[in-house]
Amino acid sequence: MPSAALPLAPWRVVACNLPEHARNAIHTDAGAQAAGFPRALVAGVTTYAYLCHPLAAAWGLDWVAGGGAELSFVSPVFDNDLVECVIAGDDADIVEARVGGERRAAVRGLLVAPTFEFSAGGEPLPTLEVDLVGEFGADYATRAGDDLDLFASHGVVHPAVWVALANSVVHRNLVDGPWVHTRSTIAHHAAARAGGRAHVASRVIDRFERRSGERAVLAVEITVDNAPVATVEHEAIIRLT
Repeated sequence: MPSAALPLAPWRVVACNLPEHARNAIHTDAGAQAAGFPRALVAGVTTYAYLCHPLAAAWGLDWVAGGGAELSFVSPVFDNDLVECVIAGDDADIVEARVGGERRAAVRGLLVAPTFEFSAGGEPLPTLEVDLVGEFGADYATRAGDDLDLFASHGVVHPAVWVALANSVVHRNLVDGPWVHTRSTIAHHAAARAGGRAHVASRVIDRFERRSGERAVLAVEITVDNAPVATVEHEAIIRLT
């Protein structure tokens, strides 16, 4: 972890969707409107990438190698919203994404990676093998408007990619229409060089119904070139009502 953690500083950005997110219709105007929203929702992983900016700017690659985050969503960020990443919390370790002063998402930055006690059993999902290039590489956030060049300049995979890979598991295995990412807890075990080969093992550890629809909770373990890099507890609404 950082030997002397710097204070977090606010930051702002105009939100946008990346081309690959059109795979989930909720990230297109037509798909969002069909689900009752006014226009395209920005991918939760992109909002998370924005929230990572103050953490990475203050804590650097040490945070990526051994810290973590607790991410939650309150309401959607829409395409072309001005997102203000502001610092909150008694310990000034919470970054909130606000639009027009309204909190849309929040992340608590963790200097030490959290530990997980996942329930036994569950529903194993097919293993995902992905090369960490393109949409899963070092420049995820810069393509979405982030002006922090820490990851691209060091050739290190952006931490939002671990959430993106968890989303890929959901998209490939659990949904057949629009769906929404709701929360994640992420533990970083090591930084990963762009260009490596990621192995994503996952299983569904819980399913339940809420008024908004059916939800699934996944345990996701990611290794790169046989070395553990991240563990994610990942929740999504897999069928909207």
